[in-house]
Amino acid sequence: MKRIILFLLTCPILLGTAQNIQVNKPQLENPKSSSMILLPDPQTYTKFDTNQPIFDLMTAWVAANIKPLSVQAVLCTGDLVEQNEYLVPDNVNGNQTSTQQWKAASEAFAKLDGKVPYAICGGNHDYGYTRSENRLCHFPDYFPVERNPLWKDCLVSVCNNAFGIPTLENAAFEFDIPYWGKILVIATEFAPRDEVLEWAKGLVSSEKYVDHKVFLLTHSYLTWDGKRIENEPYKVAPANYGEAIWEKLVYSSPNIRMVICGHYCLDDDFRHNVGQRIDKNAAGKTVFQMMFNAQTAGGGWHGNGGDGWLRIMEFMPDGKTIKIRTYSPFFGISPTTRQFAWRTDPWDEFDIVLD
Repeated sequence: MKRIILFLLTCPILLGTAQNIQVNKPQLENPKSSSMILLPDPQTYTKFDTNQPIFDLMTAWVAANIKPLSVQAVLCTGDLVEQNEYLVPDNVNGNQTSTQQWKAASEAFAKLDGKVPYAICGGNHDYGYTRSENRLCHFPDYFPVERNPLWKDCLVSVCNNAFGIPTLENAAFEFDIPYWGKILVIATEFAPRDEVLEWAKGLVSSEKYVDHKVFLLTHSYLTWDGKRIENEPYKVAPANYGEAIWEKLVYSSPNIRMVICGHYCLDDDFRHNVGQRIDKNAAGKTVFQMMFNAQTAGGGWHGNGGDGWLRIMEFMPDGKTIKIRTYSPFFGISPTTRQFAWRTDPWDEFDIVLD
């Protein structure tokens, strides 16, 4: 009898624990939805060897949740490394050589190869020696088109890099999202040249893609307070930043409905790691512009890399609403920290409506 009473007394506790686990386990709000996963700038994960396992955990988590979240693609805002061509780490701004950093980024994304397609835009730290002194970039060495066999079914166009070589530095991917139809994702090099913007503009205006919804993935575009970046002090040239990208490409393209970027953040509270704005393009259609860069979360510029934060972009079956949620597998993996695994402030959890 005592055992029965004890069991009945503990049932609510056990039930509460089970409910808490279920509540904290990421799942689609609507079972008919699909999703894309957005990974912010990984550079601080890769520049320190002790931080690499966090980024590995993030991509492993994505691979494990492809089916339950109906993940159609993974997007990354660039800056895979802190330094593109760096031989002597200073052990302050990283303890890894550039080769070690590129290998770390490559190994993390290898967890997605053959499982889900992904698109990565080039960041300022992915070029030059440390920060875009020129257009030298090792991205093509570690991310050749053959590495992910699923690109064969969705890669539809590439543009030559600054050295006249076609690479995935500028690439377009086509996805057929249930209830949404065709979506074209275009990823660009850092501060894209005019040639790249002209390629993208010609692509989105072509008969084949004119009826697609187009998402532009580019690194430097928006600040935390919703201002488009006009200029930056990098030596790489010629270059186009946020405002020029809007004026030369986005505004005049009726089917570009979203711009996604990273790059900008402050060593401050999380509010300054994210930004957004909404504008109408020349056709009067809504263009949602979103910046997401968590790299200073978890200890600042020399911290753990960003506390594992990523975004789940849920494409609702109404064909026009995308629900954004900000989640950390780093916190979510343990019952001890699971209560910290979601960010629910208005700038971390919101709806995008592409009417």
